[in-house]
Amino acid sequence: MDLRRDIKRRLAQVAWPMLGACLAGYFVYHAVQGDRGIVAWMQLNQQIRVAETERDKTDAERQEMEQRVALLSNTSLDLDMLEERARVMLNFAHPDDLVIFLNAQQKPGTAPKPAVN
Repeated sequence: MDLRRDIKRRLAQVAWPMLGACLAGYFVYHAVQGDRGIVAWMQLNQQIRVAETERDKTDAERQEMEQRVALLSNTSLDLDMLEERARVMLNFAHPDDLVIFLNAQQKPGTAPKPAVN
């Protein structure tokens, strides 16, 4: 009987700290890995940085377009811009212009590949 009582007493001494440790472990795990945990917070911050970069890029493109539209407005018409747009839209070139034809596979802004004979 003394052995049973001794086992029960030792289990009672260990049970409450083990329960507390398991409960603390549960909350720590979910604080790190949960839906609103540290890992999710870091991923959300990364997504925010990517979105802000995209927003900045889009804002720069919008400002560039607004600049070009402002040059074509009725109040301050830039004749060079008007001539450039007319040539692009009508597919005309000035006799002194140098026209470089790109291959359909080549992207604009890249140097043309030399022809191999």
